[in-house]
Amino acid sequence: MIFMAKDARSHQAFVEAALAAGEAARSAIVASWSRSWRLHGLEPARRHPGDRLTGTEFAQLREALEPMLNTARPSLDRLFQAVGGLGACVILADRNGVPMERRGNSGEDADFEAMGLWTGTLWSEAAAGTNGIGTCLAEGRAVTIHRDQHFLSANTALSCMSAPVHDAEGALVAVLDVSSAKPDLSEGVAALISHSVSDTARRIESDLFRAAYPEARLMIVPGLDRGAGALLAVDADELVIGATRAARAHFGLKGDLTSRPVPAADLLGIASASTLEEGERAVMARALARAGGNVSAAARDLGISRATFHRKLGARLS
Repeated sequence: MIFMAKDARSHQAFVEAALAAGEAARSAIVASWSRSWRLHGLEPARRHPGDRLTGTEFAQLREALEPMLNTARPSLDRLFQAVGGLGACVILADRNGVPMERRGNSGEDADFEAMGLWTGTLWSEAAAGTNGIGTCLAEGRAVTIHRDQHFLSANTALSCMSAPVHDAEGALVAVLDVSSAKPDLSEGVAALISHSVSDTARRIESDLFRAAYPEARLMIVPGLDRGAGALLAVDADELVIGATRAARAHFGLKGDLTSRPVPAADLLGIASASTLEEGERAVMARALARAGGNVSAAARDLGISRATFHRKLGARLS
């Protein structure tokens, strides 16, 4: 692999012209360039040595994130199987833009490491200017930074497709990135990779959510795209005790649902028991269904007599 970064001077002139023309108000890329230059004090033509954590710092950070990394690893492996042949590496970075996990081809590893696209190196916008990982973090959305859309000329050989990963409470905790340095990677192929990255990020979010609520019943929010990862965690009392970011946005949910749960029926617009008598009937009806219609077995499961069961369920058995 040969990295062909854009000529530093011509790239800087390109960035300067876009900023001078006021393009930051119309282009998300130029707005990121503006942050890189004016807020973070970077210069496009100057190669900035990548800030890198010490071995001890990286080990401590990785240990703290190990539960999330363990959950994400199978998805990272599957994604790399799909994109590795495109001269690409797969990276999972933390919320500060530090790659924690990486998948790559051994024959290309040295080139990516020379570029600084390696575990333990800081890729926030403040450190590396406009780039897939850093700009995804800055804007909280999926981004594609294709070649000379990067702020630093040293990174213009890369095409980076990134998507945010949110935890079970909806907080942004990581960025999933696929980066390629193949000079013939078209914008169309980059768009397809971006779609795969976003799908994988949602899969990781769903896996993190399931791990956070192992005893709960998970429900897919009806009426939304299944790929959006909108899930609810419902306890035995039919109370919503957790919701993914997509579900929270859809229902307007905020805060800690474990301490302040919401009735699932209220969220989903489903009629439910509103009195003690109706609630009792609902419990008995479920017991009867579980017993396959056998009244004696249903009564026994509830710890009451068959006669009491008949009396309480009343008209429902007639």
